[in-house]
Amino acid sequence: MKALTHDPLDIVVTGVGGQGNVLASQVLGRALLTAGYEVTVGETYGLSQRGGSVMSQVRLSSGPVLGPMMPDHRATAIVSLEPLEVLRLVGVYGHPGVVVLTNDRPLRPLGVLAGEQSYPEPEELRATLEGLCASLYWLPATAAALELGNHILANVVLLGALCGLELLPIGAREVEQALGEMFPASKMPPNRQALAKGLALVKEV
Repeated sequence: MKALTHDPLDIVVTGVGGQGNVLASQVLGRALLTAGYEVTVGETYGLSQRGGSVMSQVRLSSGPVLGPMMPDHRATAIVSLEPLEVLRLVGVYGHPGVVVLTNDRPLRPLGVLAGEQSYPEPEELRATLEGLCASLYWLPATAAALELGNHILANVVLLGALCGLELLPIGAREVEQALGEMFPASKMPPNRQALAKGLALVKEV
């Protein structure tokens, strides 16, 4: 079993309801567990059924099993399916050394669509995030998923990108195996392609 490069390793996976971030954290947790690591997955839901925030935490260490909720400012990495969700969480779980991977596609809430609230311009949001973390990976995950035929694959694209950063003690092969245990064989070709796309995207940054 490969030693942890970060110990403990704390990953936050976030997005809004319906984007598949809970599934992504479960896939990651299963892959780590199958590889022999003691892993804990915790989830918090807001108004997820109405497009509200959803956050999961995947935690592992070489020591005792960790609790499901990490202390503030302890995230090793934050993976987000929606860019504004990163900004919301980086102030809580981030620190100057945190690594951030985010989908670049905004998912504007109803208040913004109704003209009652505002949403920052993407470049403004990107510049702000760059000042709040060690490394920002601003990735076209939804665009890549749409090229594969389904926007929901953006979560697997980001899992592939996470595997490409070598923060994890496992790689894309283990994540693919976990996907194969959770999905029928007919669903695996696009998921394999999404993982490969994420690996390629993060190498281009």
